[in-house]
Amino acid sequence: MAVFFIADTHFGDEAIINYCGRPFENVDEMNKTLIKNWNSRVTNDDDVYIIGDVFYAGRDASGYKNSIEIVSQLKGKLHLIAGNHDIPYLKKTEYHYLFADVDQIRYLKHEDKNIFMCHYPMAEWSGYYRESWHIYGHIHNHKNKAFMHMREMDRALNAGVEIIDYRPVSFEELKRHNDVFKNT
Repeated sequence: MAVFFIADTHFGDEAIINYCGRPFENVDEMNKTLIKNWNSRVTNDDDVYIIGDVFYAGRDASGYKNSIEIVSQLKGKLHLIAGNHDIPYLKKTEYHYLFADVDQIRYLKHEDKNIFMCHYPMAEWSGYYRESWHIYGHIHNHKNKAFMHMREMDRALNAGVEIIDYRPVSFEELKRHNDVFKNT
């Protein structure tokens, strides 16, 4: 069993392609690529921690239906740490059944590391002074004020898909991708 991390997939969000400079022609190509990349790495025995914003497919009935169809295709035991765009979906009971659990924040002991997960980047987090790690999303690949602040945090890792090649990654891969992103 492996453990993977990912944030800000934004399945169904046409606008995110331009907003983040994603390399897709349209939302269908993006959705299919994200699903293919996911399932090529993850088995049904693996744990995947989704650090928020699984969808942004609109808030009408078809958006909810599409979200259920997409998540049902993803391999692994899915743990959602809710992001701002997940809130409307979480009002629907059938959406909760797609995930092993849903939290606003989550603590994880992984190998020898204590990990604090929240969709939002935080200046300090639980365990900050005791060598814990913080995995977050929300800011995507933008190099804004939040990025500049988080860049200085040695144990803070952005799990946004734009940074991690549009696929779930292991903790060590997440560290490597962040090292590259923070220094470019």
